[in-house]
Amino acid sequence: MSDLLSMVFTADFLGSVIRMSTPILFVALAALVGRKADVLCIAYEGIMLFAAFGGVVGSAYTGTVTGGLLLGILLGMFLIGIFAYFVLYLHTRPLLIGLALNILGSAGTVFGLYILTGSKANSTRLGSLTFPEVHIPLIKDIPVLGTVLSGHNVLTYVAFLSIIIVQIFIYRTGLGLRIRSVGESPEAASSLGIDVNKTKFIALLISGVLASMGGIFLSMAYLPYFTRDMTAGRGFIGIAAESLGGGKPLLTGIWILIFGAADAVGNLAQSFRLPSQFAQMAPYLTTLIGLVLISVVRERKKVNR
Repeated sequence: MSDLLSMVFTADFLGSVIRMSTPILFVALAALVGRKADVLCIAYEGIMLFAAFGGVVGSAYTGTVTGGLLLGILLGMFLIGIFAYFVLYLHTRPLLIGLALNILGSAGTVFGLYILTGSKANSTRLGSLTFPEVHIPLIKDIPVLGTVLSGHNVLTYVAFLSIIIVQIFIYRTGLGLRIRSVGESPEAASSLGIDVNKTKFIALLISGVLASMGGIFLSMAYLPYFTRDMTAGRGFIGIAAESLGGGKPLLTGIWILIFGAADAVGNLAQSFRLPSQFAQMAPYLTTLIGLVLISVVRERKKVNR
């Protein structure tokens, strides 16, 4: 146990925390945008899978990472477009359509994988491409700090930059204001001439782009290929992280790092011959602990009032 703890407080471990946090961060920001429009989407697992699959297929057949990025985003937006149409215009329960799309994402990508490669396990036969790593000048040469902050995949930097972008978008732009208005009071927004369903639809499309980026990271950065159900619950963890962050981008980012640390500890524990289930359990256990702590804090605030 002491060896495990000594490995936790290292530059390599902190770097892995940032890397592990990336896909969850994209999903959490996606959930945050949907939350501001007052739409709960639980279809992010399916969206990420479609995007991850589209990423490897697009890059393999076009020979460029841009092709993979575009196809991945398009497939993710297609799936969340279905969700938005059913929820906003057909008034389907978000929970039901979300579960259906998650199942579609899992089964549909395996079917597509089998059609293209003859395998139901992974896409290694496609020979897809990956996004490059970025070594930051000056910082990369600084001991410890260079190991932690430099040398990550370009999508990792995009993810953390997105915290600031989403913060500005939600609170400093006209579209962000309209999204918040339809989420907080759709009747008042409608009385001001704002098309409520259209605004929510746009918010969900933006949410879909962010979630798609998380899926693309998994198959074009975290791994160099697509594997069956490779999201491994990250879509749900992202939703939980956003909830713990209370709809605030910066606070959500902090919770994401906590989840990333739990994920990294779980993976590190496998090198000490601990059961693989420990690695799978760690992020969800962190979620439960976080929810309990937040609930206790909120209840105490109510009592103090």
